[in-house]
Amino acid sequence: MALVLPSELVVDRFLPTARAMLATRLAERGLTQQEVAAELGVTQAAVSKYVSGDGGGDDRFRDDPETVATIERIADGLAGGHMDSYDALTELLALVRSLEDRGPICELHEEVMPELRGLGCDLCVRGLDPDVRAERDVLANVRTAARTLASRSGIAEYVPNVGTNVGMSLPDPRDETDVAAIPGRIYAMGGRIEIPAHPEFGASKHVSTAILAANAVDPDIHGAINIATDGDLLAGADTVGIDPLEFDAEYENRRDHLENRFEDRGTVPRVAYHRGAFGIEPATYVFGSTAVDAAELITELLSVVHDR
Repeated sequence: MALVLPSELVVDRFLPTARAMLATRLAERGLTQQEVAAELGVTQAAVSKYVSGDGGGDDRFRDDPETVATIERIADGLAGGHMDSYDALTELLALVRSLEDRGPICELHEEVMPELRGLGCDLCVRGLDPDVRAERDVLANVRTAARTLASRSGIAEYVPNVGTNVGMSLPDPRDETDVAAIPGRIYAMGGRIEIPAHPEFGASKHVSTAILAANAVDPDIHGAINIATDGDLLAGADTVGIDPLEFDAEYENRRDHLENRFEDRGTVPRVAYHRGAFGIEPATYVFGSTAVDAAELITELLSVVHDR
């Protein structure tokens, strides 16, 4: 893994672009190249390159509305005499902090360090916050669970037409934004499943309501996966000592309905299902302490079914 600090990207990619943009704006406002060089702390030759368009830089910053607005504001201030170098530096530092918060700098960082993709990295903004660690761990768990399913042969047969999703909540979840899942769901294609994107918080209302209902009854349950209802799979659950819970497919509020059924049972079963209704595809939820736990149970049930 290549360790690249965001500050390296600021120096190598952002700063040359900002200087080139600012040099051009100051020249447009009537400053000579020598005056621009003095304002920016660079040589006149460098300013000449910037103004001619040969100064390099990154279009991501040139096209970023916030960057453009800040550079215009600094150029107006320096050219008009109501902003000094300290003020300009303050503006640029505030801009860098903003661009590191899921902005172009963050995007560049994920490109040069692919290991950061899908982790919802907020290190530049929030540092080693324990909440950030928890979010990262949940996102990583959902990603691993999805890959576990994708690697299991025969899983495509159990993906419903509406798609499958893998979800996991943070500790003490309040609502759907505390549950991470795969945006756009997972669909079967050509006998295998495709994972369309990295997990995100708030990406699935469908699986998150099931997790929130389960967690309200059993705080140790944080993960769930929805699959198609299948008689052999339910029989496999019986084989491994799980008593699946059947619930009504027609309900006004899935979360309330499931929570009530779990409370009636007195526990959250590892497997809960319905057999569908008019316009409603049969669905089964497999629960676990984590998303990976739920995925491993599904692979175990598939093994039981295929060994029969």
